[in-house]
Order: sequence, then C-alpha cells, then structure tokens
Amino acid sequence: MKLICSKSELLKSVNITLKAVPSKTTMPILECILIDASTNEIKFTANDMELGIETKVNGTIEEKGIVALDARIFSEIVRKLPDSDVIIKTDDKLNTTISCEKAKFTIPGKDGEDFAYLPIIEKNDCVEISQFTLKETIRQTIFSIAANENNKLMTGELFEIKNNIMKIISLDGHRIAIRKIELRESYSDKKVVVPGKTLNEISKILSGEMEDMVQIFFTENHIVFEFDDTVVVSRLIEGEYFKIDQMLSSDYETKVMINKKEFLNCIDRATLLVKEGDKKPIIIDIQDGNMQLKINSQIGSMDEDIDIEKEGKDILIGFNPKFLMDALKVIDDETISIYLVNAKAPCFIKDDMENYIYLILPVNFNAAR
Repeated sequence: MKLICSKSELLKSVNITLKAVPSKTTMPILECILIDASTNEIKFTANDMELGIETKVNGTIEEKGIVALDARIFSEIVRKLPDSDVIIKTDDKLNTTISCEKAKFTIPGKDGEDFAYLPIIEKNDCVEISQFTLKETIRQTIFSIAANENNKLMTGELFEIKNNIMKIISLDGHRIAIRKIELRESYSDKKVVVPGKTLNEISKILSGEMEDMVQIFFTENHIVFEFDDTVVVSRLIEGEYFKIDQMLSSDYETKVMINKKEFLNCIDRATLLVKEGDKKPIIIDIQDGNMQLKINSQIGSMDEDIDIEKEGKDILIGFNPKFLMDALKVIDDETISIYLVNAKAPCFIKDDMENYIYLILPVNFNAAR
C-alpha cells in the first residue's frame, strides 16, 4: 500500500476516528486505526465494539492495500510531522513507513483482515436534521445524564420521535432536561436510548453549521449518524426508559418571570462561597416583585435581591446551585419562566411552547441553615 495525503487531512481524519479507540481493551487490534485503501477511497476506521467511526480521507492511492496501525503511536506521529504531504507505505510484512519532508518513521502494522469492522446496518429509516440543531440539542441536554453506571439507562439520552417532533431527554435522578425539535416531515414512532458517550463524541465532530445536514438511521440495536464524510455507528442502551410524562406536571402555585442572565450571574457569585464537592444549597425566597438568594457556608455568607414578576404564592425553596446554573447556561431566552408548587416539589423552567423543559428537584434547606 502507498498513500499520499496532506498532514492537515490526515490529522483531521485521525482526530475523528480516535474518538472510537478504547482506552483499555483486552483486544489489541481495537487499539488500532484501520487504514483501508483497498478500493478507490481511503477510509480510516476505529471501533470499540460499542461505538464505531469511519471517515473518508482526501488523498492519492498509488498502491492499494489495507493495514491496522496502533492509534496512539500513529496519531502522535501525524501530529508532530511538518505541515506538508505525508507518504504512508507498507511492505509485504505490514511494516509501515510514514515519511514527510526529511522525517521518516517505521512502525509495525497488523493485518487489516483481523480488524473488527463496523456492523452492516440496513439504512431504511432516516431522519435528517441540521448539524447545528443536533450539536446544540446535545449541548442543551447532555449535562443531565448520570456519570456512574448504577442505572445504565441514565447514562444515555432518549430519542423519541412522534410525527414531526423529536424529543431528546436526559435525567440523572435529580433533574430532567427535555428539548423538542420540529422536523421537516413526519416519521413513524421511534424510541431509542443513545449512550451519552456517543453523543459527546459526535458533538465534537459536528460542524455546527445550519446548512450542513446529518442523517440519522435507526435499527433495533444501533443508531447511525452520517454527516460530511463520516459515519458513526453506536449500540443502543437496552431497556424501557423512564415514564417521563408522569413526572411532568402543569400544576403550579407560583410562577416567576426573571431575567435569565441576572439570575445566572447571581447564582454564579453565590458559588464563590461553596467549596468544590460541598453540597450547600442556595436558598431562594420569592415574594411579590422580589427574589432574594441566600447562601451560607464555612467560607462566608451572601444574599442578593433580584427584581421579578410573580404570579401566585410566596415560596421559600432551596436548590443545588450547580443544577440551576447548568440549565440556565443552555437557555437562550432573555427572560425565563419558573414554575413552583412547594418547597418539596420540583421546579420547572420552560418556555410557553415547551420547546425546552428543565425539571430540578429542590433540596432540604432547613438542614442547611
């Protein structure tokens, strides 16, 4: 095999495929990037058996062939080469020479036939949305997935399609994030749980441009994302997702309309007095026309007033400040509406059309005083 590619093209393709190389594995072949130039295209592939990525590489094939190279070593070599054309050449024993200007590396390759190829997926059901929309929606929900794997379903996000609406939902036991996307056409009902790791990695690759599209295909066990020259295949998380509708209520005793930026900045200032890992709540006292935020910690105390519009009852309630900030950071609206019932019931931050809903459970502030 002999290929010629620019360093920038190589680096772009390596960085994309690296996202599917496992950090730990008992199968050494999975620590490799497969370079497949056996047809008229150059393709790089990586696969950790849960997430697989294949991307096309711009370059010239002088001799066809296929080889698997250690991903870590190959990526470091490419990263540190001069900004020029790179020649990748393998011999009969799969020893691979990577040369660029006066630099020349030789590393052992592995037989490409031993590589775990991406599963062959029947691409029947296709949903198309802009890369911008998908990237934004992941950003606006991914913070609500659970970090640990005590409940596997909480480490993923629900993709639910009904007619021309796709909802993406995440939850971690303390909060729920819901974003609604209006699709260009209607589709048959679908409900799958996509691993958070997959969505995190995809969001790093997506261009985020409104005019660039991504096609999403669904099967019983996999989801496929196709965009630009890249294919991402991910296993789905098995199991019945939580009945979210039962957790959402339109009842409220208090409605607050508040400037989002002012509210976020106030909570941000309050967290200056909270050590990392400390679970001090922020206490919110809502009365007519005014919201008072208070925090008490070993470092000190703070209180600040914000002007609000209020409907309904006065309320005193406590929250984990990080949970409030995570939701506020991803809302674009200048003014937000917060719906509350009582000091022990969750609050809802949502817009009138319910294009976004953030549910946050309160904390017991009496113990924190």
